[in-house]
Amino acid sequence: MKKIFLCFFFLVIVMFSCKGRSGTIARESPVRAEGEPAYGDALVTGTIGEPTILIPMLAGDSASHEVAGMIFNGLVKYDTDLSVIGDLAESWDVSKDGLVITFHLRKGVRWTDGADFTAEDVMFGYKTIIDKKTPTAYSEDFLQVKKAEVVDNYTFKVTYEKPFAPALTSWGGLVVLPKHLLEGKDITKTGFGREPVGLGPYRLAKWVSGQELLLDSNHDYFEGRPFIDRYIYRIIPDRATMFLELQTGGVDMMDLTPIQYTKQTENDFFRNTFQKFRYPQFAYTYMGFNLKHPFFKDKRVRQAIAYAIDKSEIVDVVLFGLGSPATGPYVPNTWPYNPNVKEYKYDPDKAKQLLREAGWASNSTGILEKDGKPFEFTIRTNMGNTLRMNTATIIQWRLAKVGIKVKIEAIEWSTFVNQFIDKRRFEAVILGWSIGLDPDQYDIWFSGKTKEKEFNFIGYSNSEVDELLEKGRRTYDISERKKAYFRIQEILADELPYIFLYVPAATPIVHGRFKGIKPSPIGISYNLPKWYVPRQLQRHRMEP
Repeated sequence: MKKIFLCFFFLVIVMFSCKGRSGTIARESPVRAEGEPAYGDALVTGTIGEPTILIPMLAGDSASHEVAGMIFNGLVKYDTDLSVIGDLAESWDVSKDGLVITFHLRKGVRWTDGADFTAEDVMFGYKTIIDKKTPTAYSEDFLQVKKAEVVDNYTFKVTYEKPFAPALTSWGGLVVLPKHLLEGKDITKTGFGREPVGLGPYRLAKWVSGQELLLDSNHDYFEGRPFIDRYIYRIIPDRATMFLELQTGGVDMMDLTPIQYTKQTENDFFRNTFQKFRYPQFAYTYMGFNLKHPFFKDKRVRQAIAYAIDKSEIVDVVLFGLGSPATGPYVPNTWPYNPNVKEYKYDPDKAKQLLREAGWASNSTGILEKDGKPFEFTIRTNMGNTLRMNTATIIQWRLAKVGIKVKIEAIEWSTFVNQFIDKRRFEAVILGWSIGLDPDQYDIWFSGKTKEKEFNFIGYSNSEVDELLEKGRRTYDISERKKAYFRIQEILADELPYIFLYVPAATPIVHGRFKGIKPSPIGISYNLPKWYVPRQLQRHRMEP
């Protein structure tokens, strides 16, 4: 139940859908005998990105959300069939007009410091996220609430002024905070972001910057004590090094690169030791332009760059076929996806023609020039992501063929987000979005969402798109919403504030001793507290 967030691997909006996405969810390794569930052992996950903060409403990247999701819960969440079910809310009532939601909260839930969870914690989180002093990208959904009420300790009621399609699902894992610890404090200046107190399946035990985060199981978790005693989040910026750690037992779980998935794990050792999975991912990778840069203000230039890039080549060479070309901000086979938008098939001659029309001409060195300035720019992306680096390299090569000189710069993840994305210090970036099920992407495309820490960091502005975004979120009628989102995709395909590159497949690998993994349309980690290692297979003994 996360909002849109920048994703450090497949680069991070609570979303809701009446249809799931078709696609195969495959377990590529044989299923072994499960054995009896038992408490104990540790799961070591490898990642290239370190969290920036563990307060969900302040986190804009997937590393932070992944860890914070183990520590905090929301009122609702998605089930494996993509329906919405209760989390901290046992049930809810929705008025006939859809404007009033009354949540009935679970009783007996406790924060990990022993304090009771009540509706006051929901109200406190709600007031915090709508506070103008809170630097969050997620306030917009909650500003739609006309009135919020604590009816009693275990009943929380919200009234909306207008219909708001993502209303129910917006109450996922972003809002609930411990009032008894944070009331009267500035959450950006407390130590809570690095030493959080939650009520989820795990609690933070230790954070060693640049190395690892240790999470111990919450024995008092309201859904039952997790079987795995410790979740270890190891930060390994280089994927080749991480893969070696996987082979030698230093890591139990990681996301494989395409070459690791298709080539390097196709042997008896990996087949007998690990479980590989492959399934469609709600994500896409893109090249985004700083639209305030003079080179990229002319859409003919952006279109020319699109024609100069061969997306199929990127999918084949970089992804080894584990994905598909992207045409917009939605993934194929979902209900808001428009299959008929303008496509930019590889056509370098068309690219050159558009660049000439935009006033660019070759100089004596073959580089395009306009008003005495050569067409040179830098693509920035995050360090450790070989897919993005390889994608940038192919783009660099292809653009050189039409006279554009490209430099590539890889930057450590947290520095990249905080110092370059948030500060708008870039010409072009290769990043991506991890998206949810509802098509509302107001936070990315609305012209007013361009402040620091907000998600329209490229500076996109289109009045028709603004109107369509508003229209799409103000009706519960799927057919009307579909019209709005189809039109948005048509506009984006013409204006190209992003060049939508590819939709990747998820390819995680997990050590074979972990049982209880049940692949679903929402991935494999949704039920991680239910994973277990049979007693005879356990490796790690937790010190008291």
